Amino acid sequence: MHGSRISAGCCDGSADMKHLLDEPALRALARGCAVLGTGGGGDSRIGLLQAMQAVQEFGPTELVDLDELPSDVLIMPCGVIGAPTVAIEKIGNGNEGVVLRDHLAGISPSPYLMTDERGNVIVLRPISGAWLERLARAAAVEFGGSAVAAEYAMTAEQARGATVRGTVSLAIKIGEAMAAAADPVAALIAATGGFTLVSGKVTDVERRTTKGFVRGSVVIEGLGDDAGRLLRLELQNENLVALEQGTVRASVPDLISVLDSETADAIATERVKYGQRVTVIAMACDPIWRTLPGLQMAGPHAFGYDFDYAPVEELAGADA
Repeated sequence: MHGSRISAGCCDGSADMKHLLDEPALRALARGCAVLGTGGGGDSRIGLLQAMQAVQEFGPTELVDLDELPSDVLIMPCGVIGAPTVAIEKIGNGNEGVVLRDHLAGISPSPYLMTDERGNVIVLRPISGAWLERLARAAAVEFGGSAVAAEYAMTAEQARGATVRGTVSLAIKIGEAMAAAADPVAALIAATGGFTLVSGKVTDVERRTTKGFVRGSVVIEGLGDDAGRLLRLELQNENLVALEQGTVRASVPDLISVLDSETADAIATERVKYGQRVTVIAMACDPIWRTLPGLQMAGPHAFGYDFDYAPVEELAGADA
């Protein structure tokens, strides 16, 4: 609900890589998360500012692997739900995480909790993930379009088998590679094993905020070697599908990101504008999302598209 197919549920670092989450690491993490966020999840710069303030007040913290935690320790995934267009102007008060924690500590990890900047708290006990999305999204609309929530709280032992491991470290690696490279776009593609779909100019943006989502489309006209090509991205908070003359070039659950062609910084769906020079890339999702349950939850049919999923390696990789 708030994150990409590769970064959802990531609360651990890789076992062979230690990171102190100081300001340089946080900057790299924010850049990497923006790429892996596939246009959704809100502006990472806002989260970066909040994290840097916390580091300035309390000092840096260490990123640890799940294997290093006691098996019975509670893991509380926490994030923002709602339309990213709202989150640009409707910023939290900074105390939401504390509110959510104080309702979860010492009780069953099953409830879904949501709070807003005013201190309103909702507790849901949905029968399924689909109902959770449906109910929580409606509540977020009433909260003003966005809220902060915690769901799927679990022990470290449960998390070891239920999360995509090492994605925080991956995001930091991506950010560090971009910062160190003379050609950050090429460095990003090398770090992720991604594929370039098109490089060009944004020529059309259709975007609306409805029912807790940013929905719409973006058209990129190719420039240079890609002159004459048109790529259309379809959006629902994130970049869902890339189409070229009706042909699918990439789709969920694989990752599609729009980058600034000079800096390689990812451009969130709510910040894409006419005239921007961009490069669109696609990356393979974690293998778990290519299983039948994964595709049922996050494949093209889950978003109402009438075509079957094909890996980005087949769709875009054939032209690489």
